[in-house]
Amino acid sequence: MGAGTEPDGSSRSDEEWERFLRESVAGTAHAPKEPSARARDVAKRLRTEPAREPESWRGYTPARPERRTGWYVVGLLASLVLLVVALVPGRIVDLFGGADSPPEARPSQAAPAASQRPTMDQPFRGSPAAGWASGTAGITVPKAGAVGWMSAAEVERALARSRDFLVASSLDPGVLRGGSPEKAIALINPHQKDVQDLLASAFRTPSEKNDPLLLFSRFQPSRTRLVGDVVKTRGQLTYREGERGALQVTADVTFVYPVTRADAGGGDDEIVRTIVRRELVLNWDDPGKVVTEPGTFSIVSYKYDMTNGGCGAPTGYFTPPFGTDRRADEAGTEVDPYDRGTPVGRGESSGDGCARATRS
Repeated sequence: MGAGTEPDGSSRSDEEWERFLRESVAGTAHAPKEPSARARDVAKRLRTEPAREPESWRGYTPARPERRTGWYVVGLLASLVLLVVALVPGRIVDLFGGADSPPEARPSQAAPAASQRPTMDQPFRGSPAAGWASGTAGITVPKAGAVGWMSAAEVERALARSRDFLVASSLDPGVLRGGSPEKAIALINPHQKDVQDLLASAFRTPSEKNDPLLLFSRFQPSRTRLVGDVVKTRGQLTYREGERGALQVTADVTFVYPVTRADAGGGDDEIVRTIVRRELVLNWDDPGKVVTEPGTFSIVSYKYDMTNGGCGAPTGYFTPPFGTDRRADEAGTEVDPYDRGTPVGRGESSGDGCARATRS
């Protein structure tokens, strides 16, 4: 085989040899076996001439994919961070400030945006109660078991009637609109003198001591109108054995009433939510030990907390403040009416209503 001939017998062109020898000078090619004299001549010439860059490489700047990709990712992440800060700044503060950062370092009870204000169609919008159940569905009743003088079946009936009292006293539409709570009163032991004295005078001459609001939720129809037919509730019944073997039932329930002015008529009318949390302790007494009537209970204690229900002398009705009256009523201590982690704390004559609700 000749020096300029391939193993298959084909000959290399001068251009191929010239390219091969140029690569050989650069140390990037494998030399063929036994180059021809012509090839050696070309190689000598290449060593004495300046190297020429291939036409296809001229003017080309190698890309740097690592660096360019890196800056792209950094830019993308920076854009995402700016977007998150714009949308949820409070979350960013919490993330970098930590759970123990002082309250003033994080957004607190800001005024609700217009999109969160209640409307006639959505009176609970912007309120924690928006996610609560309605009516009796929000009042949890425990599984019944035998207690004291009552069997499990009797306890179950007593729990159901205790809930019926909450419905008749704080959820009945007629009572809420100022009517007489006859169904609720029928469940109270008629032989319980102190409560009967309260009932005898409360509706005629309401006072701080004898106020219907101590047991019943009522609004004056000439002044206040309920918005819709839904009252949001959250709470539960519990029970244990009381004195003389009685079944003692404790009810702790929060009621949220959306109301507006009685003469309101437009879609932009002001809506106020009156929030009442009641705690009632009821005894289903053993008739062999306490004078009572079948199907009735004795009231051991009653107390409630209320916000947005009005200040001033008792009238027998909640009087929610509107407009400038609302600002005057909100001059008192701040309270969170939706907080159920603290005891009901204003006593039997509670309901001064002058505390300012932080989330009403």
